Amino acid sequence: MIKGLHIWENNGRSVIVDADSLFWAQVKEPSGDSIFIPEDVLTLYERHREELLKRMNDFRFSQELTAIYIDPTDKCNANCSYCYLPVKLRKNGRSMTDQELDFILHKLARHFKGSGRKQVIIFHASEPLLVKDIIFRAIEKYKNIFKFGLQTNALLLEKKDVDFLKKNFVGVGISLDSYRSSVNQRQRPSGQQSSNFNQAVRALEWFDGYNGLNVIATVTKHNVKDLPGLVRFLHKKKVSCVLLNPARFTRVPVSLLKPNENEFVKYFIQAVETAVKLTSNTGRKIIVGNFANTILAIVAPEARRLMCDISPCGGGRCFFTITAAGEMVPCGEFSAIKGFSGGNIFRDGIAKAMQSPAFVSVRARTVEKIDECSQCVLRNICGAPCPAELHSRGTMYQKSIFCDFYKQVIQYAFKMIAQGKLKYLLRDEPLKDLKYEYKLENNGLATK
Repeated sequence: MIKGLHIWENNGRSVIVDADSLFWAQVKEPSGDSIFIPEDVLTLYERHREELLKRMNDFRFSQELTAIYIDPTDKCNANCSYCYLPVKLRKNGRSMTDQELDFILHKLARHFKGSGRKQVIIFHASEPLLVKDIIFRAIEKYKNIFKFGLQTNALLLEKKDVDFLKKNFVGVGISLDSYRSSVNQRQRPSGQQSSNFNQAVRALEWFDGYNGLNVIATVTKHNVKDLPGLVRFLHKKKVSCVLLNPARFTRVPVSLLKPNENEFVKYFIQAVETAVKLTSNTGRKIIVGNFANTILAIVAPEARRLMCDISPCGGGRCFFTITAAGEMVPCGEFSAIKGFSGGNIFRDGIAKAMQSPAFVSVRARTVEKIDECSQCVLRNICGAPCPAELHSRGTMYQKSIFCDFYKQVIQYAFKMIAQGKLKYLLRDEPLKDLKYEYKLENNGLATK
């Protein structure tokens, strides 16, 4: 290590990284000597380190809200095996009224007035379309003030709903865990006659390549082998982005569903390579959204969109969740965990919630305070998620449950960058905005 720089061998290259500033370089030939760093890399590092450190600190520790999640109902019409909410809440919880949702959005509009940009409001929860009438009325009323998003299992989605969402440029996430109906039904059982698989597939066809659509797949031991096939299936349905997210173990029994991490790495990488091949061969892009976020964490850290993979995470910092009862919690994963309410939106202010002990405690959780993470050169690429699930398992000050998976995926990401595959791995919009801030080519690749 020299001046904060670490060297580790990865796929036949030496990767030189400063974990704090995320300056990095790849050198074509392994150094063989962990102390040696090429002079031009060291000079470049010394020139940029202080500015990069400042920007990373600003990015990590700023408290500017970029999104609010609203859970308009606790209830759900499915019974997903990995849900972070207790069954009792999903069956017997409350739903917001039209007046309550309007009160919340009006209060948020006042809070963000003069911010200069539209804030993002995402309807989440168990299944928000159980109260779709009040959601759609809210979108119609506030569409000139907020950008809206919606996460759904699609069981209640109708063609007219899709038309409404597309017309109003609502970002939509549809949950689908496999290209095989039987596997999907095992993970996402529904008591309704139509399964999540049938309804989700029909909805994908209605959306017909809509740019604001994502598919979210939750990965467990039951569907881990299906990831490459799911990418192929979704590409045929004109889906441009899929997230392959590991199940969160906020409810401890869900840990029984954990996939073997080496298997997860294998099939996740196969899914990414399938996406690259389909994009290259057809000219119609499909990306793996959480892998794209890992790529951005390396080449443009401040451009990351998924704030789970940074330390401290975005919960109670860049976003928070308002539950159906009006409780403000740092993230939806904390909804059923006692002691993490920052106040109630119906009586308390947003500024008060942001400074509440609950929110501050989540923002205080950084990788530097976690024993193993503090020594890891990849700590600010991975972020050691997720504090809620780790709190449920004793303390949030421990490494990620999927630590080995993240390490191997990050190593693979560096390999893909070295191979010049960025154009196949990122959305067109961030690709357009990328520009070199520093670059060396004589030793291999050093870029930011």
